[in-house]
Amino acid sequence: MSIVVLAGGLSHERDVSIRSGRRVSEALKDAGVDVIVRDVDSQLLREWAIEPPEVALPMLHGAAGEDGSLRDVLDALQVPFVGSTAAACRMAFDKPIAKAVVAAAGLHTPPAVALPHSSFRELGAEPVIAAVVARVQLPIIVKPSKGGSSLGVSVVREQRELATALVAAFAYGEVALIEHFVEGVEVAVSVIERAGEPLALPAVEIVPDGGVYNYTARYTAGTTEFFVPARLSETLTVAAAEAAVRAHQALGLRDLSRSDLIIDADGKVWFLEVNVAPGMTETSLFPQAVAAAGLDFGEVLGELVAAASSRTVIA
Repeated sequence: MSIVVLAGGLSHERDVSIRSGRRVSEALKDAGVDVIVRDVDSQLLREWAIEPPEVALPMLHGAAGEDGSLRDVLDALQVPFVGSTAAACRMAFDKPIAKAVVAAAGLHTPPAVALPHSSFRELGAEPVIAAVVARVQLPIIVKPSKGGSSLGVSVVREQRELATALVAAFAYGEVALIEHFVEGVEVAVSVIERAGEPLALPAVEIVPDGGVYNYTARYTAGTTEFFVPARLSETLTVAAAEAAVRAHQALGLRDLSRSDLIIDADGKVWFLEVNVAPGMTETSLFPQAVAAAGLDFGEVLGELVAAASSRTVIA
């Protein structure tokens, strides 16, 4: 088959996407799959109008690759692709909506407020901040409502820090998610579908040097310690896996996903967010989980490509 890995794009996460695309391509080639890496630019659709690929594998991070818009275009072109549908991506990419959906499915998610920049500006910073802190309770984590790689994310432990954190989040989007910061063990649980059934891979425990898993901690080798599988009891291991699978199913995701979770001191599993295009770089969590499961990274990707190629595309 002719397989095209889409990587790059123009989002804030372009560099991460390029690194993910390169690693995915190398793994597929090692597994014997003929693949090329292609950036997303104005020539792409012109080329595909002449010779479309048999399968596309989107490795674009950020809005361009995770908000569903690219997948809508792939559907319109009748190009099968690996990953979730456009509609599912739109739900998962919008963190407040995803939180509401998984909460309705029975998962725990921290108290939060979604605050548009316009409301912050028009209602006045001081009264808005006072109301939000009273609702959410310190400590607080502030993040753009749409986006990844921890860009624009801040942890706030004193009320006076919240205005600065909001400005940082608004630099990456119109709406900020202000969420209670749950202290505990941070884990990521990846889910892949094999024979149409979701399978939770071993949880990856994340211990960043600075205490917060920010952009630097994610993509700078040596700044974060990982434990795979996570140092959890059997009961908590099962609970984390069940939470990730339930989030995957509740949001209608397909092929692969990665849920970020916190397990507090009482053993409660909290859902934070889900990724429909998990990072695949040298320091990313999804490849670590695949290896911990005793699976070959290239073969897993090859299975997902084969599954995508067998799907009927509806124009």
